[in-house]
Amino acid sequence: MPLSAGTNVADRGEPQLAALVVGRPPVGFVWLELVCGQAHVEELAVRMHHGRRGLGRTLLEAACAWAEAAGYSSITLCTFRDIPWNGPFYRSAGFVELERGDWCDELVQIRAAERANGLDDLGERVVMVRRLAPAHRGESTTSDGR
Repeated sequence: MPLSAGTNVADRGEPQLAALVVGRPPVGFVWLELVCGQAHVEELAVRMHHGRRGLGRTLLEAACAWAEAAGYSSITLCTFRDIPWNGPFYRSAGFVELERGDWCDELVQIRAAERANGLDDLGERVVMVRRLAPAHRGESTTSDGR
């Protein structure tokens, strides 16, 4: 299924970077925000009856590629550590847990809001990061010079 991206698709007073959608009609999306000056996966979702087809991984890889091409050096997210389609899934895609001492103020605030909303009562939550190799402005992003 083709991916499409829309930058700043909703002006809700939040620092939204992009929303990428898969399917026609859409069956999944990834929503990126700006957190700590870097890309952050706020939400990744695929309709249940379209699961187990690689669409979530496709969306995640597209989000990482988008962030890298946009010049970001990392992408973060908050998730449940041990739920198979959460922590283990993200680890398999190159994300690692970010130690509490390495969180910026915005990540601290996000985790505090998650705790206040009861998410920690459902399972252990972690902050994860994937380092990127951002393209620098004016440099080629492909091997053939484009």
